[in-house]
Amino acid sequence: MSLPRFFLPEQVLARETDAVFALALAADDVKHARVLRFAAGEHIAVVDAQSDYFECEIVDPEAMSVRICGHAEKPRERPYVRLFQGLAKGDKVDEVFRHATELGVAEFVPVVCARSVVKLDPKRTAKRLARWEAIVKSAAMQSGQPRIPHVREPQSVSRAAQLCAQDTATLVCWEEERSCDLREALSEALAASACAPACARVSLVVGPEGGLSEDEVTLFKDAAPHARSITLGSSILRTETAGLVAPALALYELGELR
Repeated sequence: MSLPRFFLPEQVLARETDAVFALALAADDVKHARVLRFAAGEHIAVVDAQSDYFECEIVDPEAMSVRICGHAEKPRERPYVRLFQGLAKGDKVDEVFRHATELGVAEFVPVVCARSVVKLDPKRTAKRLARWEAIVKSAAMQSGQPRIPHVREPQSVSRAAQLCAQDTATLVCWEEERSCDLREALSEALAASACAPACARVSLVVGPEGGLSEDEVTLFKDAAPHARSITLGSSILRTETAGLVAPALALYELGELR
């Protein structure tokens, strides 16, 4: 059974001089620790501000003071998979970000598309971003991810496309594409860039309800050297379904989820 995991964005455990010391947990993590009702002697996993991995024994559950039991090796190198998700109605994006974090997606970019029904003003954007950050942090802790995914502010399609310039592969999910699937496009991109799967940087683009327009697909394809539009099969998938299927397939093809 995996240990409960906590992330410390500001504390470097290698700099702690005392054998027993308090963890500098964020306020929401303090609440989470109380809900878990830890007892003295229980062990937790900790990822500190330098992305070092430790196993710690809890000495005082109330103060969350611990002693280090072991300095774990960093996880093996993993591909960096990023999801560009078209803004959608309701809590669809919330659920995509939650479950895609569990799969191992490393970054999320909400995209304001021509067919996006949701319109966010600055105040709503700030609230939504804070919510997304809380969701991916919770999902990363729950699923034992080695990092908390980065969530960007919502981007226009043109700005989002510019972010793909250095990708190993940019794969645009589009219902009008009939011939090229994810496996073929990803394989060709890896070969063309002579990149090992573990070192790959892959962006996946999923439109909102109604999908991406042809002009939007073209913007992404023109922005990156190894960009292709791809099909996810014969079925027309909902945006929240495509937002999970695409990264699951990509991570599988890159050697993850096996």
